[in-house]
Amino acid sequence: MSQASRQFVLALVLGIAMAASAGSAIAKDLGIAAFYGRWQGTGLSKSDLSIYFQLTARDLDVVIKPRGDGFTIAWTTVQRQKGDPNKPTVEKKTTEMTFIGAGQPGVWREAGAHDPMQAPYAWARITGNTLILNSLVIAPNGAYEFQVYRRQLTDRGMQLEFTSSREGERLRQAKGQLVKTAAE
Repeated sequence: MSQASRQFVLALVLGIAMAASAGSAIAKDLGIAAFYGRWQGTGLSKSDLSIYFQLTARDLDVVIKPRGDGFTIAWTTVQRQKGDPNKPTVEKKTTEMTFIGAGQPGVWREAGAHDPMQAPYAWARITGNTLILNSLVIAPNGAYEFQVYRRQLTDRGMQLEFTSSREGERLRQAKGQLVKTAAE
C-alpha cells in the first residue's frame, strides 16, 4: 500500500471516529483531574506549507499530571512531514510545560511566566469538557506565531484539535483521537 493510500485510509478511519464522538460531552465544567493520565493515539496534520506534505499522519502521546495547585503536561508528536514523500523523514518532538493557578478557577499560567520575546508565553483554561492551551511566540523580528491546543474529553477518549497561525494566517491544523492508557 502506498504512503498516499495509507494516509487516505488513516484519514477515513480517523474521520469516522471523530464524527462518531462529535458533540458527546462527558460533563460540563470539568476539573483538571479529569484530564490526568497518559493518552495515546494518532492524528492528521493539514498544512499549505509544502505541496508534498499537505496531509501527514502523526503519532500522539500526552501525559497530564498534578503538580501543586496546577499541572504538568508533556506531549510527544512523531511527525512525517519532511524528506521524500514516499519515505518521509520521521521526526519526534517533545514539549513539557508546568502550569500554576492564575487566581481564577479553571485558569492557569505557565510557571515562571517570562518575556514572550525570549520564549513562548503560555496559559491554559478549561471550558466545559475541553482543556485549551494557548502559546504565543514572538520572533526576533517582532512577527508572532500563535498556537492553540484543544483537548476535549469525549466518551471515546480525548479529541485533539491543534491550530497554528503566523501573523493571523493559518500555518497548520491537526486533529487526532487519543485513548487513555494509564492513570496518573
